[in-house]
This record gives sequence, structure tokens and C-alpha cells, in this order.
Amino acid sequence: MNQEMSLSDREREIILGSMLGDGSLKLHRGYANARFSFRHSIKQKEYFDWKVGELKGISGPVNVFLQKKDGWSRVEKLRFQSRALPSLTELYRRTCKKGKLIIERNWLNQLTTLSLLVWWCDDGSIIGGGRKGVFCTDGFEEKAVRRLAQYLKVVWKIKTHVGAINRVRQEETKRYWRLWLSTEELKRFLRIILPELKVPDLLYKFILKYRDSQLQQRWISEVSSLSGFSIQLISRKLKERNQRMI
Repeated sequence: MNQEMSLSDREREIILGSMLGDGSLKLHRGYANARFSFRHSIKQKEYFDWKVGELKGISGPVNVFLQKKDGWSRVEKLRFQSRALPSLTELYRRTCKKGKLIIERNWLNQLTTLSLLVWWCDDGSIIGGGRKGVFCTDGFEEKAVRRLAQYLKVVWKIKTHVGAINRVRQEETKRYWRLWLSTEELKRFLRIILPELKVPDLLYKFILKYRDSQLQQRWISEVSSLSGFSIQLISRKLKERNQRMI
């Protein structure tokens, strides 16, 4: 396969979105070119398989690995690693400095609705009783998270709140910064990315929960219209989610 082959637009969009979430570009010692990798819990196999299928153009003969349970993770994980390619090195040079992802508008402006979908599916969650949202941007410093908030506001007209949480990890309390979305802003954001959704197992990240049955059905119908998934499937996914929460 031609090592000089450029990334397709779709591959680039998915990679950029994933870098804000569970993916990373690395230029390993001894290699001339960078590789892209990501991993997900085996519980997210359908989503993992979708991503792998979308990235066939940068895949080698062996690109998927199973990571067993260990002291850091209580579940098995699936890991994807691409070939080392000049096109990935170019993207690495634009987005990383000294091996670390740098949040800057010069590459954030390349994000598309598909990129935002991947970011949400990687690190976004519905919270607050089922009608608010959060991006778990724990890997970024406060300045970077605020830059992401400004980007969402200016480019996509999505208003978020930057707030801190404290978490005890490795017997040490640390402060992390996250992006929080109100109900209306979450709905506005989900409407933008829903047409890109192709993985039924991820519908739980898009179904807001209402006590009022009419409001619930209205949102289910909207999700169906935007995503193309049937109302019956969406209703079943909502029921499954509610049962898990009991």
C-alpha cells in the first residue's frame, strides 16, 4: 500500500474528534512516522468496530488488540493501532507539541459534525436526571477546556459551563475541569450530531429522559427523525437504560 497516501476527509474528521476523547497520535522513538490509536471497553465493541471499519485506509494487517483486566481497569478493552504513516505525522505536527495534544483554534476549526459526534461518543454523557450533559475533559488543563468552550460557542453556537470537580485517584485528590451543558444546549448540540450517528448501541447517549410521557415521545420522535433509527428501537434502548439504572 502507498505509504504516501493522504488521509481521506472522513478519516481526518474521525481522528480529530477522537483525539479530544479516547484517541491519540504518537510518534514513537525509533519511528519516522506517527501512529493513531484508541481503545474502548469491550462493552462498546459495536462502536469500536464502527471506528475500525471507518479507518481501514490507515490500518495494517494486524491492528486490533485485546487488553486484559488489570489493576487499572476492571473490564477488558479493545485497542486499535494504525500503521505509521507520513499523513499521520503531518497531523501530529499540527496538533501536538512534545508529544502532548495542544488545544488550538488552528486545528479545532477543522472539526466537523462527524468529529463532534466522535468526541461526544467518546467522552460525553447525559447526566442530571437524564436531561443535562457533560464532556469529561479530565485530561486537559483549565485553559484548554476554556478554549474548547469558546470554540463551541463561537463556531457551533453551543454554550457550555466550565466547572471543576475533585476526584481521588491513586490516593490523591486532584481537580479536573469539565464542560457542562444545560438541557436546551444539550438538545441543540445533539441535534447537530444526530444525523452522523450510525451505531445503535450508542443511542443511550442521545435519549433525554422526561417524566412527562408526551415530552418523552416528542424527543424520541425527534431522535428518530434526525438519526434514521426507528421509534421502536429508540424506545427499546430507553427502556433498557432505565432498567440498568434501577
